[in-house]
Amino acid sequence: MESLSNRIVSLSPSATVAMNQKSRDLQAKGVDVINLSVGEPDFFTPDHIKEAAKKAIDDNFSFYPPVSGFPDLKKAIVEKFKRENNLEYKPEQIVVSCGAKHSLANVLMVLIDKGDEVIIPAPYWVSYIELVKLCEGTPVVVHSGFESNFKMTPEQLEKAITPKTKALLICSPSNPTGAVYSRNELQALAEILARHETILVISDEIYEHINYIGGHESIAQFGNIKERCVVINGVSKSYAMTGWRIGYFGAPVWIAKACEKLQGQTTTGATTIAQKASVAALTGDQECVADMNKAFKRRKDLIVRLINDIPGLRVYEPDGAFYVFPQISAYFGKSFNGNRIDSSNDLCIYLLEHAHIAMVPGEAFGDPGCARISFATSDEKLVEAMKRMKDALGRLR
Repeated sequence: MESLSNRIVSLSPSATVAMNQKSRDLQAKGVDVINLSVGEPDFFTPDHIKEAAKKAIDDNFSFYPPVSGFPDLKKAIVEKFKRENNLEYKPEQIVVSCGAKHSLANVLMVLIDKGDEVIIPAPYWVSYIELVKLCEGTPVVVHSGFESNFKMTPEQLEKAITPKTKALLICSPSNPTGAVYSRNELQALAEILARHETILVISDEIYEHINYIGGHESIAQFGNIKERCVVINGVSKSYAMTGWRIGYFGAPVWIAKACEKLQGQTTTGATTIAQKASVAALTGDQECVADMNKAFKRRKDLIVRLINDIPGLRVYEPDGAFYVFPQISAYFGKSFNGNRIDSSNDLCIYLLEHAHIAMVPGEAFGDPGCARISFATSDEKLVEAMKRMKDALGRLR
C-alpha cells in the first residue's frame, strides 16, 4: 500500500526541472532542442579551481568534514563578505551547505513554524513558495509587475506585513526577471523593516556577480536590520560550479548554530573536494568572474534585441542574472492546427513541440503572463532559438 506524507503530496514539482527533463527527453530521441529553461552557465569551471580539487583528492581529503564547513573555506567566505559586500561576519556565523538552495531550505526549516507568514515578492524563484509550504509556513505573495520593473515597493511591503509575518524573502539580482534593487530601493525597504523588529530578512544573492549596472548592493548593509539578516550565496553561478553543490550563508550566530544542528542530522557536511575547490574560487584570481560577466552582458544585449524584433512580445531589459522574462500574453487565445493557447504553459509546450526550444512558464514564478528564458548559452544558439520562436509564433492565428 502506497502512503506518502502530506508534506510531499502537497509539494509541487520544480517547473524548471520538469521543462529541463522534457527537453532532455526530446534530445534523447534525436530532436535538436535548444534548452533555454535551465539556470546554468554554459562555461566550464575555471582551471585553477579544478586544480585545487585534484590536489584535494591527492591530499586525501576523503573523510567527513566539519558539519558547517572547513575552517579555511569559512575564513574565505568571511573575507569575501568583507571585501565585496563590506559585511562583517565571524566564522561561527557561516554555514556551508550543498548549494544555495540547501542553505535556503536549512534557514527556512529552522525559522518557520506552522502558520508563520513569509513575504515573497513576485515574480519569485520556483522553489521559494514550495520550501515555505514544506515548513508549514504561509507564503504571502506581493505582486510586482512589468510596469514597476518587477520590484516590490516599500508601500507594498508595509501593506503585506501582519502580526504573523516572520520573514521577508528577497532575491537580487532576481531569478526570473533579472531585476536588481538599488541601494536606495533596499534602504527604503530596510526602513520599513526596522519598524517591525520581529521580522527576519532572508536575502538570496546567488546572482551577485552577474550584474550589468556596476555593482551589487546587499540589504544586510543597513545597520538597523543587519542583525536580522541572513545572506545566502554560493559558487554555482559566479564560478560556473553548478554541479559542485556548494552554497553558504552568513547569519546571526543563533541561526547559524540552528542550521548546523539541522544539517548534522540530515546531510552532515558538504563534499570535501568541492569545499577545497571553493576555497580556490573565492581566494584565487577573479578575472574569470569578470570574463563570464562580460559574456553574459553581450548575450543579454543580443537576446533583448532579438526579442524586441518579435511582434507581440514585451521585454524588460534585465540589470542582472542571465534571464529575460518577456510578456507573452498577446498570444493567448490564438491557435495552431486547432490547438488553442490559453496560458504561458500552453505556449511553452507549443514552442517546445513546434520550435524545439525549451523555456519555463510564468505560472511557476507567479506571473502567468510571462515566460522565463535563460540566455546562459552561446550567441549562436540564442540567435537560432529566437528565429525558431519568431517563426513558430508567426504561425499562431
